[in-house]
Amino acid sequence: MSQKNFTTIAEELNLSLQQIQSVAFLLDEGATIPFIARYRKERTGSLDEVALARIRDRLAQLAALDERRQAILKSLEERELLTEELRHEIESASSMTMLEDIYLPYRPKRRTRATIAKEKGLEPLAHMLFEQKKDLSPLQEAESFVQEEKGVESAEDALAGARDIIAEWINENAVARGYLRRLFMGEGVLYSKVVKDKQEQAAKFSDYFDWQESIKKMPGHRVLAMFRGENEGLLRLTIRPPEEKAKAQLDRTFIKNESESAVQVALALDDSYQRLLAPSIETDIRHSLKERADTEALSVFIRNLREILMAPPLGQKAVLAIDPGYRTGCKVVCLDRQGTLLHNTIIFLEQSVAKTKAATSTILDLIERFTIEAIAIGNGTASRETESFIRGLGLPSSIPIVMVNESGASVYSASAVARDEFPEQDVTVRGAISIGRRLMDPLSELVKIDPRSIGVGQYQHDVDQARLKTGLDDTVIRCVNEVGVEVNTASAQLLSYVSGLGATLARNIIAHRDQNGPFRSREELKKVSRLGPKVFEQAAGFLRIRDAINPLDSSAVHPESYHLVERMAEDLGSTLDDLVRNRELQKQLQPERYTGDGVGLPTIQDIMTELVKPGRDPRSEFETIAFATDITRMEQLVPGMTLPGIVTNVTNFGAFVDIGVHQDGLVHISQLSDKFVRNPADVVRVNQKVRVTVTGVDIERKRIALSMKQNATAADQQ
Repeated sequence: MSQKNFTTIAEELNLSLQQIQSVAFLLDEGATIPFIARYRKERTGSLDEVALARIRDRLAQLAALDERRQAILKSLEERELLTEELRHEIESASSMTMLEDIYLPYRPKRRTRATIAKEKGLEPLAHMLFEQKKDLSPLQEAESFVQEEKGVESAEDALAGARDIIAEWINENAVARGYLRRLFMGEGVLYSKVVKDKQEQAAKFSDYFDWQESIKKMPGHRVLAMFRGENEGLLRLTIRPPEEKAKAQLDRTFIKNESESAVQVALALDDSYQRLLAPSIETDIRHSLKERADTEALSVFIRNLREILMAPPLGQKAVLAIDPGYRTGCKVVCLDRQGTLLHNTIIFLEQSVAKTKAATSTILDLIERFTIEAIAIGNGTASRETESFIRGLGLPSSIPIVMVNESGASVYSASAVARDEFPEQDVTVRGAISIGRRLMDPLSELVKIDPRSIGVGQYQHDVDQARLKTGLDDTVIRCVNEVGVEVNTASAQLLSYVSGLGATLARNIIAHRDQNGPFRSREELKKVSRLGPKVFEQAAGFLRIRDAINPLDSSAVHPESYHLVERMAEDLGSTLDDLVRNRELQKQLQPERYTGDGVGLPTIQDIMTELVKPGRDPRSEFETIAFATDITRMEQLVPGMTLPGIVTNVTNFGAFVDIGVHQDGLVHISQLSDKFVRNPADVVRVNQKVRVTVTGVDIERKRIALSMKQNATAADQQ
């Protein structure tokens, strides 16, 4: 990577050149973003994972730009088209768009109207016209280019061909394209019309049947919605700036005078704008709009996914989990404190009095037999009825009854991962197990499924899937490493997200664990097949070993810093165990005494924070939420009702809230607060408990309008 690119990124992100160089060097060495963020703060100036990911992505973009630049230079050299002036332009191009604009006139072309005209020998005439000499008679000059055998049957034919060539020159002019691109972005308007005779099929896009909006102000979710309508063949979209303004600038650029030749150039210019320039620039602008909308949607998805993954865990409790159902019954499983399946069965709640009585007996027996400490109920079909049944059993208050979001549980239950874990169980049992384990530890269970299946995105199927995968993988990796992983109980899926490991080493760790018993120290990890010194450096700090001989092995202190903690204990005349457990001893430490040899205050402060509570879980404490017991169906909702709920998704236009009626309601951005809200994420987050007022109910369209304003009424419905 060139020094120029480092400087570019430093200026763009308002960071020092040294920070960019350090990050690039560490990434080239194979360091992961979690490792750099946590254990190389002195090298990067304490940059967090978000900043590091931006640097990584920009380094990749500029590398791709350099690669394309070299390919273009090579192509031009091979065709003997490269001049020093052109080389300078290409090497100075700061974006892929600018680079492609410069290359456009030299790119090998398919046959166009202009190339056909050139084949007819009309390029010299085009040059004469383009010079716009006042004493030139276009028609008279064109007479000498008439050649019937080449298809030029008249002077008018010759002029038309020359104009085609000029139109292409104008289209390929980098200055003109740059101006038009800025005009499109600054003043362009997106026009949307419904496709003729498709009104009924396009009902869900009815808002955009006759719509126009400045693209500069268009929110991403609206861009993605309209693009989806177009992709489905239901909407027709066009983007154009004020035409008179575009043509006026093009006139100033290409029209030199009022000669007869200039009239021909003006005709070519008009043709170039309508046929070539405007459609071409529109394609570029659509790409930019899509990229911007994707960025917004990815930001929403990543933020929501993080909230889901970092949801408070119930912890190690014996759980009875229920996947509710009507006709096929409720699938019930009992899990021990480690999430191991102990028992499974089916109960029926509403088929008959006898079956309900049997279900009661079964649940009470299972609770006693397996010393159940919590009950998890999936929030799908029949969930409220199942919850009502369980609450009606009169269980002790010490056994919490929790509704669990089961999005993606069916994806897990049919996956290869689930088949490997429970080869003898069917998909219904696996789904119930997933529900129970989600309650115990959402992060450990959710890493087993594709994040796109969790259902907290905004137009997630419309965004660039490669960018989506990168962003979601980054988020999962960040969450897993922030929490830390207990190496002796973790699944292969969870271990695979640990810094430096991956799927193969995760399986190797489990194989070693199965063959040799639990790991007793981090040092033993070095015995795992293919886990070399570099991988150990990247992964060790994020792996925890509960009840290890060395207390630091259960903390986030990296083994490379153990000698510093040992020195601290020695300076205080205490043992390592005493220092880790004794807050009074820790208060006596002077951080400045332990800096040096590449270790600065950020690392020392991290170590001291970790000593206070080794291996602490950064997730908040678990809390339960109870829906209104007497409201279980949409049909029972009445505008004006105030109900408890939980936020299930946050988008740029509002938040969706589960109020326990099997259909989430929407709190539009205008209804999130009595104050103006610019970004819903500033007010609510996924999994947040809220109280909402029903402002509208549309049973037919399955839509519920909600408000979080203090004095909301039905008139507030959006």
